[in-house]
Parts: sequence; structure tokens; C-alpha cells
Amino acid sequence: MLNALNPARGLGLDISPAMVEIARGKYPHLEFRVDDVEQLTTDETFDYVVLSDVIGFLNDVQTSVKNLRRVCHRSTRILITYFHFLWEPILEAAERTGRKAKQPTLNWLTPADIANVLELAGFEALRTSSRILVPVYVPLLSAFCNRFLVHLPLIRYLGLVRVIVARASSGRDAATARSTRPDAELRPPLSCSVIVPCRNERGNIEPVVARIPPMPGHTEIIFVEGGSTDGTPGEIERVIAANPTRDIKLITQTGRGKADAVWRGFDAAQGDLLMILDGDLGVDPEELPKFYAAITDGIADFVQGSRLVYPMQDEAMRFVNLVGNRFFSAVFTFLLDQRIKDTLCGTKVLLRSDYRRIAANRQYFGNVDPFGDFDLIFGAAKLNLKIMEIPIHYRARTYGTTNIRRFRHGVLLLRMAWYATWKIKFV
Repeated sequence: MLNALNPARGLGLDISPAMVEIARGKYPHLEFRVDDVEQLTTDETFDYVVLSDVIGFLNDVQTSVKNLRRVCHRSTRILITYFHFLWEPILEAAERTGRKAKQPTLNWLTPADIANVLELAGFEALRTSSRILVPVYVPLLSAFCNRFLVHLPLIRYLGLVRVIVARASSGRDAATARSTRPDAELRPPLSCSVIVPCRNERGNIEPVVARIPPMPGHTEIIFVEGGSTDGTPGEIERVIAANPTRDIKLITQTGRGKADAVWRGFDAAQGDLLMILDGDLGVDPEELPKFYAAITDGIADFVQGSRLVYPMQDEAMRFVNLVGNRFFSAVFTFLLDQRIKDTLCGTKVLLRSDYRRIAANRQYFGNVDPFGDFDLIFGAAKLNLKIMEIPIHYRARTYGTTNIRRFRHGVLLLRMAWYATWKIKFV
């Protein structure tokens, strides 16, 4: 399994010296050690830790999971696979009849049991899914059930194998574990870059700068101007000259669309954190520190606003946009196995290092998103980042008109959602 993952650095642990010797002989390019997760001695951090069908054999599950904190850094993901407890009588019957190899008596844990153990050990589950409805080969039927049917609502709770992706939580235990590591010494606050895509937003430029609050660390503001006809570039230059103590930059967009503007801003940004603030001031800039805190406190890896909690000003969101948001919310909740309330809020925040990983895999979901929202959410989900929504107040535009073409852009978003459904659930 470790060889199939093709890691840049791969370490396999087993309690059996004989099994370790066999593994070393078969895969000399990987490293194997004798170690026991219940008394873990390995003290090296990894991007991923895989416990494949191990939980059921452990004498002390909680201690074993807690020991994993010593090999985790901020972005480490724990991947746990285990047999669903509902299959216990079926597997036991298969052993008695010789259809399955015999094995020691297993721990049979429910998803709630696993979630409880993770919480006690200072971890939190990000995603839970099922695999394998038909564990024996039946022409056509097993492929259909195991590739498609197992992902559908209700049926997905019946899969033989449960898969959990977890990360160190922001709680006291996980924070204590991280603080004991040499790489967790106190560092300066993270700097941030606020990217403001703008086209024909001359009347909003000065309020944007005035209302973006300084955040811990250095705050950089980058306007990405996309072919305005109302004098927006000149207004940006005027505001830059009028605010010599603020770090403000102007980038002229050569491509088209908001997504292209955001990517150009991200590529030019120097901050540790990347923030998107739409130039229409639909979202209050004063709320950006909430997003900053959610990332820097370790509560989330990817944060976006939700406009569908607080009452909106009249005309802030038209009825057709609201219907579209509700539809895509249901689609994303199904796709990502977590509740996503507002997929199209423009305000999104993530680490620059995580964005680079998303950008490197952008073609995986198809480069058709006109706004960049789906691109970032799907990319974050593929990297198993913890996604969190922060309720924000959504205001009606006070200057200019929207650049959104609702039906044409809606078709593009539907196309990307369908493609992502195939790539996430059925590939």
C-alpha cells in the first residue's frame, strides 16, 4: 500500500520484525521500522499518516491515536480505514464457511465511537465516507455498486469500509502537543494580502482602503483592475498616493473574469494569508479579522463567508441568485460530505502555501469556473483542508452595477459541479 501511494518520503511501521524484513526486501526505496503505534517511538512529522484496517486490532485505541500527535504538523492529515460494525455477523459467517481468512477478534467501532476517540485524543474528523458495498466479484454488479451506488444518500451508510480523514484539532490537547515540538516555537504573526478584484468600481476604492483594518502582521492590499471604463485605475493610483503608510498595489489584469483577477492577485501576493474582498463592498471589510483569527488559531484551513445567515439588505441578492445558491449548497454538501451553506460568497481566506497546492492541481476539476469560488472549494476539499463558514452581513451595492451574467455563468457553474461530482464521487 505504501508503495502504491508513491510518497516522496515513505515510512512503514509494523510490530513484527519478520514482516519489516520482508517489506525492506520488496521495496528497498522505502523505509520500514519496527514500532508499535500503542507505544510509538518515531518522532518525525509527516504530511499524511495512514492507519489502514489497524484500529480494529488495537488494545488501546485512544492512546494509539493520541500518540500520533507527535508525528503531526499543522497540515497533517490522518487517514483511518476500518470495517463497518454492521458487517460483523456477515464477516464472521464468511470466516466460518471458509469464504474469508480467519483473524483475531476485532474491535467493532461505530462512526460515533471513532469520532469520540479522535476528540479525546485531540483530533477532529473532517470527512467520513464509505467504500465497498459488494466485497466479492460479481460481473458488472460489484463495479456498479462499489463505484456509484455506495456514494448515494442513505446507501452510503451501508458500505463495508468506513474512511475517516482527521486533523489535529485546535483544542488544548492538540495545541499542547504542537507547542512541544521544535518547529512550533513562537513566530511573528502571519502577514496577509487582501486581493480586491475590481472593474468599474471607482466609487468604492477609497472606502475599501479606509475600511480594511490592519491585522496582526503586515497587511498588503492588492487591487486587480480589469478593464474599467469609469476611471477606476486613476482612482486607485490617487488613493495609493494619498495613503503612503499603507502597502497598496495596483495590478492591471490582462485576462478576463473574476477568477483570472483573483489568481493574478494571489500570484503577486507576498502575505502568508490570502484574502479575497470583492470590490463592490457587499461584505464589510471590518469582518476580515474574523477570517484571519479562524486560520491563525488553527480552527480551520479554508474559511469563506456565508451570506445566508443574517438578514440581507433589500436587493443585496436577487431571487434567482438565492435559488442558485440553495441548489449549489445541496450539491456541495453531498459532494464534500459536510454542510456548505453559501458556495458563492466571494470572501475566502486561506494560507498562501495551501493555495499553491490548489493551483498546482487546478486542471483536475476543469478550468471553467468564471468566479474562482468552486475552484478553491473543490481544491481545498481535494487536499482535505478543513473548510469553515463564517456568517457575514451582506450589503446592497451603493456604486456601479454587477458584472455577473447570471444565466451564462450559471451554466458554467453547473458544468463544473457535474464534472466535480464525477471526479470526487465516482473516479
